[in-house]
Parts: sequence; C-alpha cells; structure tokens
Amino acid sequence: MQLEGKITPAVIAYQKLLKTFPDAEESGAALLKLAEMNSLPENAVPYLDQAIQRFPNKAAEALAAKSNILQEINSPQSSIQARQSVLSQHSSSEAAAEIRWRQAEANAKKGDLKAAWEWARQLAQENPDSKLAPKAAFWVGKWAEQMGRKQDAADSFQYVLANYPESYYAWRSAVYLGWDVGDFTTVRLKTPQIAKSQNYSAPPVGSAALRELYQLGQHRQAWTLWQTEFKNRQQPAVAEQFTDGLMRLGINDNLEGLFMISNLDEREKSADRQEHEQLKQQRSHWEALYPFPYKATIAQWSQQRQINPLLVTGLIRQESRFETKIRSVADAVGLMQIIPDTADFVAEKNGMKKFNLEDPNDNVKLGTWYLDYTHQEYDNNSLFAIAVTMQDRVQLPDGLRNLDLLILISLSRKFPIPKPRAM
Repeated sequence: MQLEGKITPAVIAYQKLLKTFPDAEESGAALLKLAEMNSLPENAVPYLDQAIQRFPNKAAEALAAKSNILQEINSPQSSIQARQSVLSQHSSSEAAAEIRWRQAEANAKKGDLKAAWEWARQLAQENPDSKLAPKAAFWVGKWAEQMGRKQDAADSFQYVLANYPESYYAWRSAVYLGWDVGDFTTVRLKTPQIAKSQNYSAPPVGSAALRELYQLGQHRQAWTLWQTEFKNRQQPAVAEQFTDGLMRLGINDNLEGLFMISNLDEREKSADRQEHEQLKQQRSHWEALYPFPYKATIAQWSQQRQINPLLVTGLIRQESRFETKIRSVADAVGLMQIIPDTADFVAEKNGMKKFNLEDPNDNVKLGTWYLDYTHQEYDNNSLFAIAVTMQDRVQLPDGLRNLDLLILISLSRKFPIPKPRAM
C-alpha cells in the first residue's frame, strides 16, 4: 500500500502490526516506515526513538534517519551527534557505510582528496560486507592515484579484485592495473580465451552415486536422485544450497540455479559466511555463478558481429538468466530480452521473414545485430551502447552492472583468482 501511494491505509496497517506483534522484528521495520511516511519531519522522530530503544538491529538505520531529520529541521548539532552515534556504536552497519560514503563524496566534491580517501578507506575497512564496499575500495585506489600514491593505488585495486571479483569495480580495477580486459571503448573488440574446466567438479554434498552421475555429465539423472537426497529444503546448509544450484543449472533451470548460488551472499550467520568464503576460493563456484549455456550460439554470432562473446554472455545473464522463454513487463522476449518492435526492425534489416524470439539462435542473431548497431551509433562505447540496448528495462547504478561477467577473464590461466586480502 505504501509503494502504491496509499498512505493512510498503509499507516493503519503498520500500526496494527505494532499493536498485534509489538516485539516482532518486522515491527522495528514498521516504525521506520511510519517515520518515513510522516509528512511533518518532527513528528517522525518519536517513531525513530522507539526503534532505537526497542530494536537494536534497527538502531543504526533509525539513528541515521534521525540525523537527516534533525538536519532538515535546523538542529545541526543534534544531527552531528546522531551521526557520530551511528559511526561509534554501529560502526559495521550499512547505515555507517552510507554515512562514510556521503562524507567521502562531499570531500571529493570540495577537492579534499585526502579526506575523501580517508573516509572511503574507513568504509572499506569497517564495512567490508556493505554493498558500497567495492565502490569505496575502488575509489581509495583512484584517489590515491590522483594524489600520486601509485603503490597505494595498485594495492587498493588488487584488494578489489581479491575481495569483490564479481563486481563492476573489479573490472575497472583490472583496467587500472593494466590487465587486458578492455575499457568502455575497447571491450567490444576483445576476444578472450575462456579457460573453463574440462571436467565437472564433484558437488560438495550428496551420495557417491549423485557425485558420479554429475561428474559424468548425467545431469538429468543426478537431478532426479537429488530430489530424494535433498531433505533440508527450508533451511539448507551452504553446501546443500550450492549443490541444489548446481543440480538446477545441470538441467538448464538457470533462473533458479543462479538464484540459489548467488543468494548465498545473503547469509548472515558467521559460520555460513565463512563456509561461503571458502567455497568462493574454488574455481567451480565461479564457473557455476557465471555459466555458459548456449556457448556455441553466442560464439557464432559474436564472432560474426565482432563483439566480445563475454559482453554478449554478460548481457544475456543479466537480462534473462539464460531463460529462453522469459518475458518482461515490457514484453521483451528471450535470452537477450528483445522487444518485438525492435525485432521486426532488425529482421527487416537482415532479410529475415520469419523468426522466433524464443529460439536461442534467432534471439542471439537479432540481439547481437542490434548490439552491434548501438555500438556503431555510439562510437563503440559499450556503456552507452548497452544502456540504449536495454532502454528502461534495467537500471544501471554505479556503472555498467551488466559487464560484471567480464571479470571471468580472471578465471583464465593468465589471471588466476586472487586470494582475499585485507585493506
């Protein structure tokens, strides 16, 4: 109701939640939402104070929101005190990370690179699991480079690669380190060799028969056996969830398979996170997280259009999760999520009288032609070309998220996966 703009019924529903389940974790979130919807900032503060006092896991977020409100109602000193409480009492929270990044950006905008660097470095150290950490660590390197601290910059870029290898900022760090991964204007023409394992690695759990079937490539039979062995479906262990993802990918259920594997990042228990980090040191983890369905089709049309096959694969992974029949709310269809009107335009240019967007070959043929077309329109700048290709179907915050797959180049023999390291 809140998202639909139905504020009054949303307020009533949140208040009912608070009354019925006063100690539930969701009630802490309800207090934050009630503060967020309040038209008078000063009336929002009591809700935030309740969240701070009653729900420790919401205290950091509530304090940060209170700081913003106090600034808005001209109480700068109180605002600073609330912000300092977040940094001192909840240093590892996402709210603290957001404060640090705002301070870094503000100082950079003023030209104080040293202060910006220090705030970003604090974020990288204190909030390594934050969604902002890869970005902050990258800018630690950028600002160090701008200050003439070349070795510090290189160390920071290496840190990003070692700790956030699947991120956009890892790709950008690789560029600054001189890796041959291409930048926005050259990545299109790269033709990387993908050093993928020749054999299937055994899943971390399962019977000997299950592992043997999977390693022999008998994935349908392995999946059938897994249905009888996978008992702990509601709260699977890390190894069980990863294995379930592998089994799903094996039968081409890529949407759910990738979800099961990528969602391991959301684990909160320390033991689970440690197990996941160990799993991420194995090549099999990355090959599962970034699979190559339809490799021959992608390679064929990428070569004909002279487009980096990883660029095409990354776009497909982001757009459709390799699901051939998937449709978006904008009626985009198939692997490269092509809108029918665009498909008609491209088909006419290619002399195709018949095509099926749910057919992988037709979809990639049309999609790569259009991707080549948008590259030509924007002087081979992949940032602009892909943004236009995707139109309004996917937001692109903090850089070109769909180039994440390019970090697969780090899986080649030339660029092994770095070990995690400290900032």
